[in-house]
Amino acid sequence: MEEEYIRLIFGLKLKQIRSDKKLSLFGLAKLTGLSKSYLNEIEKGKKYPKTDKIITLSEKLEVPYDHLVSLKLDKNLAPIGEILQSKILKEIPLDLFGIKENNLIDIIANAPAKVNAFISTIIKISQNYNLTRESFFLAALRSYQEAHNNYFEDIEEKAIEFAKSYHLDLNKTLYSKDLEEILIEEYGYTIDNKELSKHENLSELRNIFIPAKKVLLVYNTVTEAQKTFIYAKEIAYNYLNITDRLYTFPWIKFDSFDQVLNNFIASYFAGAIVIPKNNIVKKLTSLFAQKEWKPIELHKIIKSYNCSDETFYQRLTNILPKHFNIKNLFFLRFTHKHNSPSFRLTKELHITQQQTPHGNRNNEHYCRRWVSLQTIKDLENDNRKKSSYGIQISSYENTKNQYLVLSAASEDPFKENISRSISIGLLLSPHLKNKIQFFDEEIFTTKTVGVTCETCSVKNCTERVAEPRTLNRVLRNEEIENTVASIINSYK
Repeated sequence: MEEEYIRLIFGLKLKQIRSDKKLSLFGLAKLTGLSKSYLNEIEKGKKYPKTDKIITLSEKLEVPYDHLVSLKLDKNLAPIGEILQSKILKEIPLDLFGIKENNLIDIIANAPAKVNAFISTIIKISQNYNLTRESFFLAALRSYQEAHNNYFEDIEEKAIEFAKSYHLDLNKTLYSKDLEEILIEEYGYTIDNKELSKHENLSELRNIFIPAKKVLLVYNTVTEAQKTFIYAKEIAYNYLNITDRLYTFPWIKFDSFDQVLNNFIASYFAGAIVIPKNNIVKKLTSLFAQKEWKPIELHKIIKSYNCSDETFYQRLTNILPKHFNIKNLFFLRFTHKHNSPSFRLTKELHITQQQTPHGNRNNEHYCRRWVSLQTIKDLENDNRKKSSYGIQISSYENTKNQYLVLSAASEDPFKENISRSISIGLLLSPHLKNKIQFFDEEIFTTKTVGVTCETCSVKNCTERVAEPRTLNRVLRNEEIENTVASIINSYK
């Protein structure tokens, strides 16, 4: 058993005994002859006392020696022991949010019953909703991104520094051949475009990196844009000296949160060299200054980069908050199996606040009025289309918020009969309307939307695929509550 765990358990027990006896640290120091700072270090789990000191504590506190050194905790501290022994605190990326493990333990120890009840509740909720370790890590990463408005100046600067070092002109479109040469000549890579295609069960993977031989296996059906992004990520791992990393994309296994975080950092770096900051800011500034909305102009900007629609929309979530002060936005990615009644929200990001809509874990049906779903339906209804695009103003029936939402849908090249859409929604604030000169409510389709059919109060909705049972239950409970209150008031 880890020494750290033993120290923490002893410290928690000592603190609990001292608190039960209504002794301050100063009082315990006076009683035992041990220094206050030394006792504080013990309680925080930083030091474990020698045998003679434990005997002193045992005698002065009138507690059996065996009880002090036992790893068995009292009932109200038992959940803390389970948490420490499970090493869950090692899994949580506390440092990412400026929290130290000992501080968290100290908080728990100060109100063990309440905090343990809260932690137990969180664990039960996660079990009921089948939250996996992967979904937990992704939620932590998403919170980290949102806390920084999804903009990381240090990575942006590293991308610019890299381009200068290797004489890459960031005002010109970047192609895979530009990066392949760097991977081979500078970092000693061997790139194999044939091996993966020999394995039918690996058709959903785009690449595998074999570190021992520095071999990069790339599936032979990846597009030029995908290949460029893959190469850019590999350069990021090398240029940023990242060794704790994932070896496949999409990932199939990870060992720690650091690997998930480093995958994000490498992806961010890749996006920053494929769609350079200064270049995209200049083009968006020109687009927003136009007096009339012309979809073809946005399409030209996207096509000026060697990237997918998803990479471009994701890059907007970096650039808009920082350089245009457009911070109230959301990013969504949906997937849909052909002829399935369900749409899956597989990725989401909310800048500044928890924008509507957000992920639903109750197996409820997302609103079919969303342009995110409509672009998928448009794509699937027209077999000739390689991709479909849409834009609308979404007015949420349960809030006063309206969003200008842009969406693009395409077939998943690695999964048969799967469509996907990516969308970015911008809150319609006075600032946004002033920033985007072409904005005119008359030229965009406006739809009143809900979040899920089960919670939506929109009447006579032709797109509804489920009754508002969740909403009806809430309304029924409110009606009962009002009736009970009325009866009580009648007796006053």
